[in-house]
Amino acid sequence: MTDNRNTIIAIVLSGLVLIAWQYFYNIPQMERQRAESQKQAELVKPAQPSPTASPATSSTSPQAGHAPSAAPAASNANAPAVSREAALAATPRVKIETPSLEGSISLKGARIDDLSLVKFRETVDPHSPPIVLYSPSGTAEPYYAEFGWVPAAGSSAKLPDQNTVWQQESKGDLTPTNPLVLKWDNGEGLSFHRTISIDDRYLFTVKDEVSNSGNAPVTLYPYALISRHGTPQVSGYYILHEGLIGYLGDEGLQQFTYKKIDEAKSVGWKVTNGWLGITDKYWASALLPDIHAQLQARFSSNLINNVRTYQTDYLEDAQTIAAGGSASAFTRLFAGAKEASVVGLNFPVWGFGGYNRELSLNHFDLLIDWGWFYFITKPMFLALDFFYRLFGNFGISILLVTVIVKLLFFPLANKSYASMAKMKSVQPQLQALKERYPDDRVKQQQEMMEIYKKEKINPVAGCLPVVIQIPVFFSLYKVLFVTIEMRHAPFYGWIKDLSAPDPTNLFTLFGLIPFDPTQIPVFGHYLALGIWPIIMGITMWFQMKLNPAPPDPTQKMIFDWMPLIFTFMLAGFPAGLVIYWAWNNTLSVIQQSFIMRRNGVKVELFDNLKATFAPKKAT
Repeated sequence: MTDNRNTIIAIVLSGLVLIAWQYFYNIPQMERQRAESQKQAELVKPAQPSPTASPATSSTSPQAGHAPSAAPAASNANAPAVSREAALAATPRVKIETPSLEGSISLKGARIDDLSLVKFRETVDPHSPPIVLYSPSGTAEPYYAEFGWVPAAGSSAKLPDQNTVWQQESKGDLTPTNPLVLKWDNGEGLSFHRTISIDDRYLFTVKDEVSNSGNAPVTLYPYALISRHGTPQVSGYYILHEGLIGYLGDEGLQQFTYKKIDEAKSVGWKVTNGWLGITDKYWASALLPDIHAQLQARFSSNLINNVRTYQTDYLEDAQTIAAGGSASAFTRLFAGAKEASVVGLNFPVWGFGGYNRELSLNHFDLLIDWGWFYFITKPMFLALDFFYRLFGNFGISILLVTVIVKLLFFPLANKSYASMAKMKSVQPQLQALKERYPDDRVKQQQEMMEIYKKEKINPVAGCLPVVIQIPVFFSLYKVLFVTIEMRHAPFYGWIKDLSAPDPTNLFTLFGLIPFDPTQIPVFGHYLALGIWPIIMGITMWFQMKLNPAPPDPTQKMIFDWMPLIFTFMLAGFPAGLVIYWAWNNTLSVIQQSFIMRRNGVKVELFDNLKATFAPKKAT
């Protein structure tokens, strides 16, 4: 009765896990995919710009004591959003062109508010539009970086703001070999110069200079900000942070989701050696001030005209510019893809320097969310990246890393499988015990333990291969999920993106039936089963059949159904993870068969498979 009760509980729990997984993982993921598809469809449609609409101003004029914050336009607060093309055409601009970025800088406000990542596309189609990171004010989703000065309390100095039109002193576009130089004179003795340079990846360097030709000293505070209008769509998984982020000196890593900062409204710190910005799953924008500068750093959320506006900014210490004197401020901006080799990856002996090391930044590698188990996820990524550089395919890298993990844990797995082989050899003795003491469970257990002790069998050794696989499985899942290197990384055949689920579906006969069964109400979310999940289920079934069926009918039923349950559970996982699991199962079958033969135990895989399909004899 106790065995049956535990078996029933196991069945119920397995069913609950399957239902919970579908509800909390597969269903939200499919909803996000539909939303993204709709969004892409809208982007493809040609926008209908309004000829009279103009971009709304979106930050206040410089004020004493803090960096400018987002604010509504004075006269155009309720104007509809215009297309990016119309917003870009509304102001004079200087083009940005690098091997990694394309866009422009608005001479009105001198904002960096138009950036696209030319190496990354919206979909696996290489002809799809590039990823748009920054968009100017007046569009549906403004996102930009701004730099400047704010006055001291009581000052009436006229300073450049978002409406100031700068003049270009340099010639040509902003490129890695041609910096952009801007100037503006306030007509009251203050002359402003701004030099913006860019590397061939994602780093802007901004130097602001002020000259005072007036008769009185002026006190100014340098500032920088990143502003994002509207709450962006996020992945919504606990293993990934999306939102406001920074590493702020002794305060350490600070992460605020959009919901968290909405509740807090505004948080601030006074630190040195810090950086701060806004991160998405694959892209980020971060302010990188001088590591020695004293910062008044801030995260904030404001509701303006029913639109949430998120901002990270900082204010540096005041600089007093004497009459006839000058002052300068220096900062950097990262705006691009979170590539590990570019951002940096700290790991003993083996890792990437990137901007983190090149600029002596404070844990800038944490811009990529390696998670609490970074000591597993980082080496997993480094191993995958190493083999990718050798063979040019992350799918092959996954297969090779799986083999290496198997080899590393071979001694432990060898003992485990050897113990399992011995367990099989004593099955006749255990069955005899049940027949000898059919009503005495205590005596059965005592005699069973004596047999285990005599034969030197560890009854829990069979769990070790599964326990070993759990951290490897999780670390690979984390790497596939958060690293941009895995995004749109193809395997062979129909797998064009290892970080996405297998696109094929058994319930459409793999594309022969032109309909989407996942749209069916109530149970449609269960009707997504690709080829690789089916392969994984078959390999798991083989692994189960390698061992004799349990004598208890209920336990046998659980083992028979388990491969099918896992097949549906893993159907919504990234294809790379399912490929790993199928390959790991295959290696486990080979390894266990070899160890069983070496220990003199018959490999009953094919006998058990035959018995499964053999017609049952009539009684």
